[in-house]
Amino acid sequence: MPLASQLIYLFVIALPVACVAWTVTHEEIFREPREYCQNVCGTTKSLAKRKFFYLFTCEYCFSHYISFIFLVITQYKLLYDDWRGYLLAFFALVWVANWYMSLFGYLRQSLKVEKIEANIKDIDLKELESEK
Repeated sequence: MPLASQLIYLFVIALPVACVAWTVTHEEIFREPREYCQNVCGTTKSLAKRKFFYLFTCEYCFSHYISFIFLVITQYKLLYDDWRGYLLAFFALVWVANWYMSLFGYLRQSLKVEKIEANIKDIDLKELESEK
């Protein structure tokens, strides 16, 4: 596969990896299982159990597992046609997916700040109008 196609595949496959990793580790739909994992992670004495449950609370850690699953499904390889291609693709997918999640987190936070600032201005405006 030409290098340009490989890079396009990399950036496209990283999108669902980021989507799944972010959804499981941040969104409300998985809040209860995530809180359970956080509880077990914080209270268990077993190192293996603590690390296993931690992976469901950290988007970076979880993206490694999701990347592996997507590599198995898509059989995507980067630069090489053997095991080295899978290895490079694995780490490249994790890296790109985490860039996507960082960008999404930044945009989401910026939107929250704008919404809060708009609400504050709205409250201030209503107070000024009621004083008149």
